[in-house]
Amino acid sequence: MSTEILINASMHEARAAVVENGVLQEVFLERASRRGLISNLYKGRVSRVLPGMQAAFIDIGLERTAFLHASDIFDPRHADTGIEPPHTDNIRSLVAEGNEILVQVVKDPLGTKGARLTTYITLPSRYLVFMPKGRGVGVSARIENETERERLRRVVDAAVEPQDNGGFIVRTAAEDAAPEALRADMVYLRKLWEFIRQKGLRTQPGNLVHADLSLHLRVLRDLMHPGVDKVLIDQPGAHREMQEFATAFMPEALPRIDFYADPRPLFDLHHVEEEIQKALDRKVPLKSGGHLIIDQTEAMTTIDVNTGAFVGHRNLEETIFRTNLEAAVTIARQLRLRNLGGIIIIDFIDMEEAEHRRQVIQALERALNEDHVKTNISSVSPLGLVEMTRKRTRESLEHLLCHSCPTCEGRGFVKTVETVCYEIFREIVRQSRQFECQQLMVLAHQDVIERLLDEESSAVGELELSTGKPIRLQTEALYTVDQYDVVLM
Repeated sequence: MSTEILINASMHEARAAVVENGVLQEVFLERASRRGLISNLYKGRVSRVLPGMQAAFIDIGLERTAFLHASDIFDPRHADTGIEPPHTDNIRSLVAEGNEILVQVVKDPLGTKGARLTTYITLPSRYLVFMPKGRGVGVSARIENETERERLRRVVDAAVEPQDNGGFIVRTAAEDAAPEALRADMVYLRKLWEFIRQKGLRTQPGNLVHADLSLHLRVLRDLMHPGVDKVLIDQPGAHREMQEFATAFMPEALPRIDFYADPRPLFDLHHVEEEIQKALDRKVPLKSGGHLIIDQTEAMTTIDVNTGAFVGHRNLEETIFRTNLEAAVTIARQLRLRNLGGIIIIDFIDMEEAEHRRQVIQALERALNEDHVKTNISSVSPLGLVEMTRKRTRESLEHLLCHSCPTCEGRGFVKTVETVCYEIFREIVRQSRQFECQQLMVLAHQDVIERLLDEESSAVGELELSTGKPIRLQTEALYTVDQYDVVLM
């Protein structure tokens, strides 16, 4: 499989696209005015403790206070054992209002919710994740070779001194890594933690202690692996930073990091710009002629599968089965591309044969194996619905690039012209009965005025007779379809 990473960077915005076999799979976006907070460390102050929720709200200097659950608070009473039992105590035994605390962001603020925090600090490097308050050595489940897993665990274990605190997780990128590279990462992470710890002691509450790397360097650290053929970036300064980072931490990747100097915009390659625009549409066409309808709401995301024009070659059941198989693969890609998280309900077309349902679920599971974000799928319900979850840590692509329509306020619907006309008629009757006037003037959108002058002209005439007042109609260019005024004159 051919994989390329394209990075479009400017002073205001950085974007990264992961392209596999010429098809856009994932997009990352970071704006200078609104950088993501995940992995940032803050010195916070406990502003409120809520025993009923087993949670506390922490002031870390952001617009909204952040949320810290009791299960995310390290209990120093268990530091010697390294074993953290379930929290059964009241949260007030762990934190108190006014306490100063070093916290890390695990979820960006989403909608009206503040950031989610933890005191279990994790510091990632190229091959390892250091947990200053953890113990032992873990290995990423994505490294499946048991011999390699054991080798990596032995290398890291051997480099841990008896007096050393903290634990390590070996990342997927460490597969086949040299022992020297792993040990170098361990030294770097311990030095970084000591620097952060000392800075945290000096920092005033409500301030940033340590920020994660910028997008183009995070992409190198987290997404670069032997299967990536090329990384292209179109900004000279960011290209130099990536080369310096690669020289220091991943020299084997240096030959694959290239500066893109072509006058053609970088995101025009592989139609990335076009695919990003399509990812904002509700309707996703399938090659077979069917389509998906994706609706993102506050509570969940729903995906409806439709056959469309696809009629199959044999019978209806085959048509449905083939459409669902294609939809399963497309859905997995769309979840990554749109970064949809939380609860996801998929309404596959009803299938009569149990074997077909099993194969569709298997196809969805296989397609989701490529997703680096944790997903969990349940079986097909009697109604043919598939319930699944995808871990949500950052805003979806739609929420990053768009905001709710000011006309429909996010509902996706506005009143029809006919509905607005009848509302105007009722308002005219109400106004004429309550107040004395010489005439009435209706101010409305052009489409509404045109209908009043055409299809509803007889109704307007009857109103003039019944109220005894002439009615004038005037177009207001700035009004929306469902906006109008009835003025007494």
